Amino acid sequence: MTGDPMNSTLDYQNSAAASTKVPLSERINLRIVTFIAVIGLIVGYPVYVLVDTQVSGGIKQAAGGYKDVNLKAMSTFTFDQENGTIDDVPAKWRALDGQKVILRGEMYSPNGAGDEVESFDLVYSIADCCVTSTPQVQHFIHSRPQKGAKLAFYDRQPVEARGILRVNVKKDPGGGKVASVFQFEVESVRPTS
Repeated sequence: MTGDPMNSTLDYQNSAAASTKVPLSERINLRIVTFIAVIGLIVGYPVYVLVDTQVSGGIKQAAGGYKDVNLKAMSTFTFDQENGTIDDVPAKWRALDGQKVILRGEMYSPNGAGDEVESFDLVYSIADCCVTSTPQVQHFIHSRPQKGAKLAFYDRQPVEARGILRVNVKKDPGGGKVASVFQFEVESVRPTS
């Protein structure tokens, strides 16, 4: 239409151009969408893990009566390495004593060799656990196979271990220093991806 309301003529050329739609493939840039998706994953996944740990407190119910426990959350608390007592272990971790748990981490056995292991320490990450400070006794979960269980040793790879967790501050008989906070009676261990 023209500007004069009394003179009502239609401009069919401009009306037809305005009504044609641009195809979706021309309106969306696939490279921009891919870039945004990749950045979303890079930022989103760590944020999801952090929020999930905060919301669950590091303990989730799992199938078969197990509790899926975040090993890093469980082992990173302040603890006196010489005079610590069971009361110094946070209550939510003490409550896991005698519970069936699933722990994910890495096996550490400096004296272990061969296909089977008689004992090992389970730590959330051998490389990351003690980089910024001295290793703490609560970082290492003293693990032994349950009676009759045979456990394979998976060196330098992440594993999932299932068994019964014991929370008991044990002192070294020789020096009186704390030797362990967590003991794990392992029924099975398998590598994770």
